Amino acid sequence: MSSEVRTRFAPSPTGYLHVGGARTALFNWLFARNHLGKFILRIEDTDKKRNTAEAYQVIYDGLSWLGLDWDEGPHVGGNFGPYFQSERNSIYENYLNRLEKNGVLYEDEGAIRFRSPRKTVIVEDMVCGRVIFDMSHPGTHPDMTLRRPDGTWIFHFVNVVDDIEMKISHVIRGEDHLSNTPKHIELYEALGAPRPRFAHIPLILNHEGKKLSKRDGGASVDTYRADGYAPEAVINYLSLLGWSPGENREILKVPEILELFDIQSINRRNAIFDLDKCFWMNGQHILRMTLDRFAELALPFIEKAGVAYGSRERLLPVLAIVKEKIKVFRDVPEWIRYFFTEEFVIDPAAVENTLRKAGALDRLKALRDSYQALETWDLHHLESRLKETATQIGCKTGDLIHPARVAVSGRSVGPSLYHMLEILGQKSVLNRFEKTFRQFSL
Repeated sequence: MSSEVRTRFAPSPTGYLHVGGARTALFNWLFARNHLGKFILRIEDTDKKRNTAEAYQVIYDGLSWLGLDWDEGPHVGGNFGPYFQSERNSIYENYLNRLEKNGVLYEDEGAIRFRSPRKTVIVEDMVCGRVIFDMSHPGTHPDMTLRRPDGTWIFHFVNVVDDIEMKISHVIRGEDHLSNTPKHIELYEALGAPRPRFAHIPLILNHEGKKLSKRDGGASVDTYRADGYAPEAVINYLSLLGWSPGENREILKVPEILELFDIQSINRRNAIFDLDKCFWMNGQHILRMTLDRFAELALPFIEKAGVAYGSRERLLPVLAIVKEKIKVFRDVPEWIRYFFTEEFVIDPAAVENTLRKAGALDRLKALRDSYQALETWDLHHLESRLKETATQIGCKTGDLIHPARVAVSGRSVGPSLYHMLEILGQKSVLNRFEKTFRQFSL
């Protein structure tokens, strides 16, 4: 086995990337990066019925979105390819011949089976510790099939062959594979190949205590991309499913996770997936990220929604004042659309609760008159003039703030009113006030 640390993620192209698979990829990536090793992507695509270009792309896109770059594999190449099992048939044939020469294979109704040596197998696992498997009883541990009668390969065999050929030093995978490991060790020994180190990480369960499935909300990585989660927030959440950095730390940037990650700190308890916690964590990352990063992640959603923001110079001040309100980037267009068009929809509930209140439009007209006379249009003067107007006409500041907000944005909630007014500019604000008077005056 190579002294270089080499880990791998070997998904099947099923059409979606499960968060459990993404967490496995993440732990392999972190371990490889921590040890200045290589992270390999290998596609287990022997099931030809499910192999489509779209299914492959889902894997590439999901990993790339998360920032889990691979050193060898599809689109990258490497010295140990091909990196698709469907292209490695001759390699498997060679290894099957080696086992046949060693006298450990036999045919059974067209299938090729491996004759177990029938002994105890000890797995020294980096997470689970020492696990002892008694493989001596054919009733509980029958001889495994390596090749089916139709010529297709069984997972156990090709998985081991690929790990040998690709010089994988550490196999980090879900705990549901722990029971497969003694079978794999038997194959390593029969082939005279050194076994890798094994680390079986806890399963991810739903709230009912069952293994997280495709039907559970948030099970697919593509959900987070579509809804506008920050990839660094998803990485942060996935890293804490079975691992802890200690000191009750939760919100971590990727470089911090890389620095702190230790496979020995992974615990044995199954992790419970909590979509609400991931949502909260995403909001925390958004609050903490730079405006440039916020704009980078928001822009695809803004452009898809057709918001005509004009230029980056016009957009950034708007994003700066809505940033603290955003929990997922999918929501950004509706928080900013009214800044860039005079034709925005006014929420009927906001009209009833604000503009239809007795005296609301009269108070708004008084504010219009005050703002019309304003010579300096900035936060300080906008706030002080509104408060002065409230005092003059004998109302609370909220009785001016709320109708003003609805008039200029069509919404009853939003960022600071004074920041909104400053960015919109005097002409636009006064025009929107006038439009409100025409539309809602009795």
